[in-house]
Amino acid sequence: MSPSSRFHILFGLSFACLGVVIGAFAAHGLKPLLSLKEVNNFETGVKYQFYHAFALIVLGLLGAHFPKGDKSFKLAGFLFFIGIILFSGSLYLLSTQSILNISIPFLGPITPIGGSLLIFGWLFTALGVLKK
Repeated sequence: MSPSSRFHILFGLSFACLGVVIGAFAAHGLKPLLSLKEVNNFETGVKYQFYHAFALIVLGLLGAHFPKGDKSFKLAGFLFFIGIILFSGSLYLLSTQSILNISIPFLGPITPIGGSLLIFGWLFTALGVLKK
């Protein structure tokens, strides 16, 4: 298994573990403090973090079976990694601004940038599989 495949699997597992921690914290600690909209946005961040944590794990496994797709898989892994941080991270911060007493106006545009990176991650994953 290549170092990049191990990296993808390790970070996928790390993001999944962190997703459980963040989700549990939100369900038990934040839910009473947030509006319904904020809770829904926070939960969306957790869901997408999980989806893409699993995507990183699958990407690592694909790298072992499709060695010619390695460059595409490396780029896809990078896009998933940064996309999770930007997409889910911005939703976490946007959802908790009221209780953190902060205002970060530039976060709104960060969320779709993170989402776009996640989409491109899927496209580069497909490209890596298609390489012969």
